[in-house]
Amino acid sequence: MTVSTQPLVGTFVADPIHSTFQFTVRHMGVGKFSASFDDFDATVVADEQGVRLEGSVRVESVSIKQPDFRAHVVSGADFFDASNYPELSFRSTKVVLNDDGTAQVDGELTLKGITKPFSATGTYHPVTEDPYGGLRTGVDFVATVDRRDWGLSWQAPLPKGGDAVGWEVTLTAHVELVKQA
Repeated sequence: MTVSTQPLVGTFVADPIHSTFQFTVRHMGVGKFSASFDDFDATVVADEQGVRLEGSVRVESVSIKQPDFRAHVVSGADFFDASNYPELSFRSTKVVLNDDGTAQVDGELTLKGITKPFSATGTYHPVTEDPYGGLRTGVDFVATVDRRDWGLSWQAPLPKGGDAVGWEVTLTAHVELVKQA
């Protein structure tokens, strides 16, 4: 870690009101579909051993407006299969926070019981004091994954070629973190 302005030290947890976790995928070859998760947790621990990040989201909390489509995405074996795999989780193996505000996190993403290496890039916002005397920091990360690597295999061919749903999924996390006492 090479942050010179305000070093990150201690345990920070996600502020659920000011954080978002979402995914975006190409739809019908012409648009993009995005959904977010409303129930999640994330913790950053920074100490002499370095910076570690862990988090999870509850699949049932995915926000999709159309009830039948939501039910398929949540419960379908070709999508999240929440009855067997109720959470998605992430555990870092390396976190780099640079002086220029850029950030890199490497780790393991577990989805549907499948754990694969995962890397994301983004930005880090140095610790600042909020109006109530608390300390806050923030990270923003983005990564693109192939959903087939985690068993999300649903697909329908389009009549003139192409796929109804893209294989590449962009994962985005905007996490505001509050230091714990």
